[in-house]
Amino acid sequence: MMKKIMNAPENYVTEMLEGIYTAHADMVAFTGDDLHCYVSKVKKAGKVGLATGGGSGHLPLFLGYVGEGMLDGCTIGDVFQSPSPEQMYNVTKEIDSGSGVLYIYGNYNGDIFNFDMAAEMADFEDGIEVKSVVAGDDVATEKPASPDEKNKRRGVAGIFFVYKCAGAAADAMLNLDEVKRVADKAAANVRTMGVALTPCIVPRVGKAGFTIEENQMEIGMGIHGETGFRRGPLEPADVIVDELLEKILADIPYVKGNEVAVLVNGLGATPLDEQYIVVRRVNARLKAAGISVHRYYVGEYATALEMAGFSISLLKLDEELKKYIDGPVNTPFFKQF
Repeated sequence: MMKKIMNAPENYVTEMLEGIYTAHADMVAFTGDDLHCYVSKVKKAGKVGLATGGGSGHLPLFLGYVGEGMLDGCTIGDVFQSPSPEQMYNVTKEIDSGSGVLYIYGNYNGDIFNFDMAAEMADFEDGIEVKSVVAGDDVATEKPASPDEKNKRRGVAGIFFVYKCAGAAADAMLNLDEVKRVADKAAANVRTMGVALTPCIVPRVGKAGFTIEENQMEIGMGIHGETGFRRGPLEPADVIVDELLEKILADIPYVKGNEVAVLVNGLGATPLDEQYIVVRRVNARLKAAGISVHRYYVGEYATALEMAGFSISLLKLDEELKKYIDGPVNTPFFKQF
C-alpha cells in the first residue's frame, strides 16, 4: 500500500522542485523555462563550473549540494531516472564562466550516456571544455581487477565527498585540470557500503518493487533497490557496522595513523537516534584499528525515498584532501563554516 504526501504521482517531481525554488529563492533558480535545470544564484567569475545530475528520490542528492563552495548546477530527472542530455547541456551553458566545466556523477549507464552527449553538445555548439569524473564507491559491487580497468561499481553516498573536495578546489580558483585531479583523487579514496531494512515505493509505480521480510535485512543493497551482497536475519547495530566496516577497510589499504572523514548516511526512514548508535560503533572500531577521524558527517545525504537503512562512507585523507574537506560551504541543504 502506498501512503505518500503528494498530489498526482506524475506531478511528484515538478511540485517538489516548485517547493524548493519557493523556499530557497535567494540561493537557487532554474535556467530557461525548465524546472529540472537547477543552478546556483551565486556566480564567481573565472571559476571552473561544477555540474552533477541524476534521478529524483535521493534528496539531498543531487541538487542539495548546489551552492557556494560546492556545485554550480544540477540536472534532475524523474524518480530514479536520468535527466536528458539537453537539460544537462542547458545547465552547462548557464554555469560556464570561461574556465570550463567539470561533470561529477554516479556510475550508472543512463547518466554516463547522457552526460557524454551533453559534453559533446557543449563543445560543438559553444566551445565549452567539459571534463568528467564518474564516482563509483560501492564496495558491495565488483572491484576493478586493475587500476586501468573501468570502474564497474555503483556511485552511492560517497559522491558527497567528491563534490566537497572538487567544490573547494574550484572555489580556490584552480584550473579545470587541477579541479579534475582533486575530484579523481577523492573518488579513488572513498568507499561506501550500506544496509537496507525496507523497500521503497516509486510514486508512478505505486507499490514496492521488491520485498524484505519483517525480520530480514539486505547488506549492500543499492539506492534504487539493486541486489545487495547478502540477505539475512536482522542483527544488532554493532554486528551490522562491523560487517560493513570490514568490507570497506579490506578494500583500500589502510595503516595505523591514517586519517579519514566519515559519512553515516540515512537512506530516508532511519531516525537520527539510530544513526548515532552507528557512529558510536564506527568510532570504536576505527580507534581500535589505529585510524583517526578528522570529521564526521551524520544525517540524510543520499536517500532512497522512504527506504529504511544506512550506509557508511570513508574518505581516506592526505593533507590536500583534508584542506578541501574543511572548506566552507553554503547551500540550501548543507552548510559548513
